[in-house]
Amino acid sequence: MRVTMIGTGYVGLVSGACFADFGHDVVCVDKDADKIRKLEAGEIPIYEPGLEALVAENVKAGRLSFSLDLAASTPNADAVFIAVGTPSRRGDGFADLSYVHKAAEEIAEVMDGYTVVVTKSTVPVGTGTEVEEIIRRVRPDADFSVVSNPEFLREGAAIMDFKKPDRVVVGAEDERAQKVMRELYRPLYLNETPIVFTNRATSELIKYAANAFLATKITFINEMADLCEKVGANVQEVARGIGLDGRIGSKFLHAGPGYGGSCFPKDTLALVRTAQVYDSPTKIVEAVVEINNDRKKKMALRVIDACGGSLEGKTIAVLGLTFKPNTDDMRDAPSLDIVPALKAAGAKVRAFDPAGMHEAQGLLKDIDYMDGPYKTLEGADAVVIITEWDEFRALDLDRVKSMMKTPIMIDLRNIYRPDEMAEAGIAYHSIGRPQKA
Repeated sequence: MRVTMIGTGYVGLVSGACFADFGHDVVCVDKDADKIRKLEAGEIPIYEPGLEALVAENVKAGRLSFSLDLAASTPNADAVFIAVGTPSRRGDGFADLSYVHKAAEEIAEVMDGYTVVVTKSTVPVGTGTEVEEIIRRVRPDADFSVVSNPEFLREGAAIMDFKKPDRVVVGAEDERAQKVMRELYRPLYLNETPIVFTNRATSELIKYAANAFLATKITFINEMADLCEKVGANVQEVARGIGLDGRIGSKFLHAGPGYGGSCFPKDTLALVRTAQVYDSPTKIVEAVVEINNDRKKKMALRVIDACGGSLEGKTIAVLGLTFKPNTDDMRDAPSLDIVPALKAAGAKVRAFDPAGMHEAQGLLKDIDYMDGPYKTLEGADAVVIITEWDEFRALDLDRVKSMMKTPIMIDLRNIYRPDEMAEAGIAYHSIGRPQKA
């Protein structure tokens, strides 16, 4: 089938490359001339394991191409995907749909013949209807259907998530559109992947409900971690004990500094605002948003306490800046709250991240960016682990102790065991666990 993907950001580029790998002919369209030039030269603008090779393979095979020209790419397409940004709107937290609406207008102007217009972007309930109305207004004669097809891609594992998903959700109002979507996802259907067909409003809400529920699990276990610290319990054992219950499950029960990234903060807030508009408040989600924001701000206090109550004149080493490992994404990362608070408390901050240094440099100013974890640790009064990159999981603890001015570690991801740190002679502070096992 012939597919046009509008937007070459995270969702658009991954989805376009994967559809091409399924055997479809895909054109990824963007207005950013520099980005298109780089993509045509084989340069990938985002960090995602395996994506560079996947793009190169499908470009070589002639199934994937990039263009600035929507008019040349759309008329022959069976499906046109809208995969543009929907950031939180300043001031009220609603999803900003201006890019989606603009894409709908431009699609309407150039479509020719029956076309399925698919919203891949995360959008509030009712957006599909708005897209349909826009296209109908611009082109009353157009033959088209509007479909909702939300993405469920985890950064760092996006290709696997697209090719071997838990489910595919399709919100379509007519059988013609369903038929096109079945053909697009035919390789997954043959692998017996559940494909959930529903109406558009339900599909749009599924995306927000899924992310809000996962954010709630993270926030719940973080609150349990705080309680564990008060009563002398171990949050990791609590998480295992409840996670083995099939009704609960073990995923997203890892205590830490709070969730961040491109989805959970934005989508929980958008769901809250949508619910308020429809006079159906989501009190649980509102609490999740508030608790998570507060938690990220309070993490610096743990560092201050571990360092004797003051950071004035001290050097703090920070390992990990991105919101999670295997990505360069800094959006709403806990480090954006923690690092400025450390500096405000009088600390000199050094930092290292395996992939996020370039992005971080535009957001976190007046800190020293180092080349590797050990250079970051040298002469530091304390080290804070904010992101659980694999290369931080097996540090040489004897070397860590010898390099630091005072061997203090604040591990916000619980990647080490208290007993091994005690044996190494490092003062160790973690989340929701006794100081010693």
